[in-house]
Amino acid sequence: MADLQQFENQEFLSLETFRKSGVGVKTPIWFAREGDNFYLWTFADSGKVKRIRNNAQVKIAPCTRTGEITGEWLEAQASINASDASVQHVVSLLRGKLGFGFNIFKAIEGSIGALMGKHRVAITISFN
Repeated sequence: MADLQQFENQEFLSLETFRKSGVGVKTPIWFAREGDNFYLWTFADSGKVKRIRNNAQVKIAPCTRTGEITGEWLEAQASINASDASVQHVVSLLRGKLGFGFNIFKAIEGSIGALMGKHRVAITISFN
């Protein structure tokens, strides 16, 4: 099993997804852990969602808010779920982990997203 302890007490992970050309794109993103899975949320039309739909193989590493890697890269698989139940589950996990700061971010970004007609999806990162 992958060494998941390096993600303890971390707010962000760097998610590396891959373009069709094979070039990796790294994105720092908030995450929550439940068991051996990591959960993220993002807008459905984001580049990372498009890349995951083309290639579910990803890499993750703990990082700072600005994307500076603080641990070892792990290979994993990503899956996307657009159901309201899945998105709400991720929101509850993130709210429980990140608290007040997440609520403020969610309120501001949610208002902007709603005005633009965007909706969120849940991303599950798993290790096989």
